[in-house]
Amino acid sequence: MNAPVQIELLPLGQVLRVESGESLQDVLFDHGVEFPCGGRGRCKGCKIRVLSGALPVTPEDATCLSSAERALGWRLACRARPRGNLQIELAQWEAAILSDDSSFAFNPRPGLGVAVDLGTTTLVAQLFDLQTGRVLAVRSALNQQARHGADIMSRIEFALANNGQRVLEELVRDQIGKLIQELLSAARPDRLSPGVVRSGGSSEPVTGSIETIVLVGNTVMHHLFSGISVEPLSQYPFESTAPGLQTFPAEAIGWQLPGNPSVYFLPCLGGFVGSDLLAGILATRLRERESPALLIDLGTNGEIVLGNRERVLCAATAAGPAFEGARISMGMRAATGAISEVRLSDGRLHCHVLGNTAPRGICGSGLVDAIAAGLELGAIGKNGRLSKCQSLELAAPVSLTQRDIRELQLAKGAISAGVRLLLAHWGTTEERIKQIFLAGAFGNYINQANARRIGLLNFPAEKVVPAGNTALLGAKLALFEAPETDLTYQDLISQTTHISLNELPGFQDVYADEMSFP
Repeated sequence: MNAPVQIELLPLGQVLRVESGESLQDVLFDHGVEFPCGGRGRCKGCKIRVLSGALPVTPEDATCLSSAERALGWRLACRARPRGNLQIELAQWEAAILSDDSSFAFNPRPGLGVAVDLGTTTLVAQLFDLQTGRVLAVRSALNQQARHGADIMSRIEFALANNGQRVLEELVRDQIGKLIQELLSAARPDRLSPGVVRSGGSSEPVTGSIETIVLVGNTVMHHLFSGISVEPLSQYPFESTAPGLQTFPAEAIGWQLPGNPSVYFLPCLGGFVGSDLLAGILATRLRERESPALLIDLGTNGEIVLGNRERVLCAATAAGPAFEGARISMGMRAATGAISEVRLSDGRLHCHVLGNTAPRGICGSGLVDAIAAGLELGAIGKNGRLSKCQSLELAAPVSLTQRDIRELQLAKGAISAGVRLLLAHWGTTEERIKQIFLAGAFGNYINQANARRIGLLNFPAEKVVPAGNTALLGAKLALFEAPETDLTYQDLISQTTHISLNELPGFQDVYADEMSFP
């Protein structure tokens, strides 16, 4: 065993002891350092700054970082292997994860239930009293798989190399299992006997053990949790060989829970459209509507559903993770230090930074605002070109580069082209759509006027409904149904048509057209 070295993390004030020569990637992930490319040394999203001590410049540092950055002590954490004591600077980026507190009708049943939204970036779990519908405890966290890639394609790439799928599977199962234990600990004071949980805000204990656990997530998360190979999703036609309902006794996945409850991962709708969108359909009651409505999830993988009581169309777009700050030169999640809002006043840009601290980067909502403001200023042209300078300065040291604007164009072009093509396939128009539900944290916080300004959402504001975490709400609804059988979802799935957008006539032309700004 190598001798340990000491690493001081600033501004956290924490001191770690690691083995000499150990990679910093696993060590620093839990302390806010992100690895958008999965630690492959292809981006500089995991930059850290050496304040004292020495980290040699690696070939990847030389490729990704400028000479000025390297001279200031910046290094890629994913390539760093300290041999001596270090003092490094990093940001404590605490994720803003959207839980759900919606009220809904349900049929009471005995016992407790757990609903889990397993997202590519984040996950959230809630413990329920199935008799009363009360939320007893909530826990959320960053998906530990994110240290191996920010988006689903980098996650697939890792899974297919060197037994990576097993690593990702064990990471997420272990993490969710611990979250469930935390839920029980939070809701069950030590003085209560096992199997007795005191409800939040109530003096009366709620008896029972966990009966059912329901998970939802995109197709890649569905496979990586369930132990299904993601290899078919890595190549054309990008279709799963096992998209259906997955059922496990808790013990079979390493969860030691009283009563060995049943665990269900809800089925996917097709391709990269997972059970998180199926849950979204349940949450928004899309199939009860006479007129077609849209459900759009603007997460790390853009997914779109168009449907009513008669039929449902769904599609996934190659939007990439730009809306969550990844692949943006100074991008980050919506967390402390992120520019979350940009407004134009008196010809100047004014930025709001989360946490009332110095800006460290920009998140998705701030990115949309900044580009909308740049268009109004004339600093960005309709084609996305910066017209007056090499970058758009926001709040020092944060600025947007030409490449950042192009990443946003690719993402918004994919979403708006997907909407346009699904409407055409249905045989309707934007004007005839009465409601558009925006799912997820990004959809909840985005400035709708600015989203319309950049051409991301071509609908009047009064039609757009921030729907919150529809995946989690749908998972909770499933707890009260009969998740042990696929019958609950067979009708929905049979009425749903998965559309491969790139196979539709005119896809490339529509995509290219939608990349321009209005």
